[in-house]
Amino acid sequence: MKSAKIFGIVLAGGEGKRLMPLTEDRAKPAVPFGGHYRLVDFALSNLINSGLTQIVVLTQYKSHSLDRHVSQTWRLSGMLNSYIASVPAQQRLGKRWFSGSADAILQSLNLIHDEKPDIIVVVGADHVYRMDFSQMVQAHIDSGAEATVAAIRQPIELANQFGVIEVADDDPTHITAFLEKPNDPVGLADAPHEVLASMGNYVFNADALIDAVLRDGEKTDSSHDMGGDIVPDFVERGTAGVYDLRRNDVPGSTDRDRYYWRDVGTMESFFEAHQDLISALPVFNLYNEEWPIFTQQLNSPPAKFVRDAHGALGTTIDSIVSLGSVISGAHLERSVVGPWAKIGSGAKVVDAILFERAVIEENARVERAVLDKDVIVEAGATVGVDHELDRARGFVVTDTGITVVGKGMRVTA
Repeated sequence: MKSAKIFGIVLAGGEGKRLMPLTEDRAKPAVPFGGHYRLVDFALSNLINSGLTQIVVLTQYKSHSLDRHVSQTWRLSGMLNSYIASVPAQQRLGKRWFSGSADAILQSLNLIHDEKPDIIVVVGADHVYRMDFSQMVQAHIDSGAEATVAAIRQPIELANQFGVIEVADDDPTHITAFLEKPNDPVGLADAPHEVLASMGNYVFNADALIDAVLRDGEKTDSSHDMGGDIVPDFVERGTAGVYDLRRNDVPGSTDRDRYYWRDVGTMESFFEAHQDLISALPVFNLYNEEWPIFTQQLNSPPAKFVRDAHGALGTTIDSIVSLGSVISGAHLERSVVGPWAKIGSGAKVVDAILFERAVIEENARVERAVLDKDVIVEAGATVGVDHELDRARGFVVTDTGITVVGKGMRVTA
């Protein structure tokens, strides 16, 4: 019996309004993360590490940065018909954009028809996690389901933040209900304090997915969303299964990070996910050599930590510093620094995320803040210290006190 042919679809058209101003000039999957990665790198790395070699990335919103990153970074050999291709909205069904994630697949059915796969893996492009999709695909085939939803266990009190999956008492792999952000969830039989939350990753029989999106496309009352419309359709027909992430064993993972998954759709979750990277025993370990997270290999010198011009020493504690960056006589703590950033003498940077080529000049202070690409904080200036001042200067300050400075802005003293 021949092995199943598998095709990967990455849904990367997300606008990411809740991450503004980081998404003012780029699609959400193109937002930098963890120093020199982009959010889309995690989905693509998982698919590649899982053995998928034919993958399309469906883009739409402000996609130039994302398209460029995919084309420059994710090149596979065409000799064996292996590829990762960025595919914008093609308007094959009329002069309109994607109206939802299911509509994105509907408008891209030509890609599926060209490859004629048996199985289609559909994943989001803006979550941080590791997952071996080959194990999920095998579980899907063994189950006989037409659709399988990846799920992660979450505390029942957080159920109203997720799409929640209810399963049969006699078969915990069979979905009986799919509830969007329920206020009165039912806990799991083996863990009443937990629910199964959808991870936004799916495995489908190709013919079943094609049929589902075609039928959905004819509905006038549909939001044309994978989680909101397509999965409930399979559940209603009794052909949907669930794959608990606890069944997934990623090579090189540890008990501390084996079931890590973050939806970084808000500034708070984006900030907290960075904090998960930097401890000595990180909650999410970027240094797993058996399941690497791939990204663009920068032609850059190593990071450098030096005394300042007066010979004063700096300190760097619990931080990630990317290639090309120079820390000169400054204090850096619990922070993630992107490529080619500069932090000057006497500066203090604590609980911060600095994107590419951010500059913190002498004696400036940055605390609990996110600075986009090319931001300059002038000598003696502050960010995140005085929230009223930050707001007066037009910066975003979240309810939890995270200050966000948009691309290319100059912060004066």
